[in-house]
Amino acid sequence: METAIGVFASRDRAEEAVRELLQKGVPEGSINYLTRSESEAETIAKEFGTYVGGFVGGAAGMTAGVIAASLLLPGIGTVFALGFGAAALLGAAGAGAGRGVGSAATHDSGAPQPTANEKISEEAAFLREVLKEGRSLVVVQSESQDTAKLACEILDRLGLGMRGATPAKMHTNTRQAGEVTILDISGRITLGEGNVALRELVRELADKGQKRIVLNLAEVHYVDSSGIGELVKAHTTLRNQGGQLKLTNLSQRVHDLLQLTRLASVFDIYNDEEKAIASFSGPPLSQAVA
Repeated sequence: METAIGVFASRDRAEEAVRELLQKGVPEGSINYLTRSESEAETIAKEFGTYVGGFVGGAAGMTAGVIAASLLLPGIGTVFALGFGAAALLGAAGAGAGRGVGSAATHDSGAPQPTANEKISEEAAFLREVLKEGRSLVVVQSESQDTAKLACEILDRLGLGMRGATPAKMHTNTRQAGEVTILDISGRITLGEGNVALRELVRELADKGQKRIVLNLAEVHYVDSSGIGELVKAHTTLRNQGGQLKLTNLSQRVHDLLQLTRLASVFDIYNDEEKAIASFSGPPLSQAVA
């Protein structure tokens, strides 16, 4: 499954992105939209409605045929989740499932709501942090490489991702510093190139028990929306296995990307490699396992 994440600060841009995704043939079932703005959710739902059955009257004038939910998330407030998998992305599978967007607009009290003590995945926590910062998200998930590539092109151009291009493909080098693995990355982390290579390398290291990883991104000059999704997955994969991921030596362009998308507060980021290595907590994994 390929994941492309677009981060938006502008409703107009988000609306344009959803409209173009649908117009270009990205299946509505692959598109999920997350926002804290009810009016924004209504506008986006109308874009969906143009392609999935037209409009209906309702409490807030939202459209038929769109799976949506209104979720009350601890520390964030109400989040509107549009799309077949939108609620699940936030760790709230079943919350409002099967309900029309009219229910979301009226804050249906019958829908189960997450509690402060809920256990959610690291990926869900990551997306929640972005929402907490006041951004909206378009998340496209697809098994099709062609669909994912198309989604990346649109989300990169219209969202807060990095624009432009660099000719260098991704290259990696692995080093050890005691129990910590340093993964030097250069080039670009993009769909069909860097994202798959990074995924496989992190998985391979984790399978070998190397679960304390520092990504040295000094020579990474381009990350697309799929690359953002892959960084999230790497973070999640390691945390789910009791490991940790740190980022260090961000190039200016990657630093700007994480700042623009409000993702800098989600990752553990260090200015230099030594500090990143020293930041790992707990005993060496070989001792912890023993």
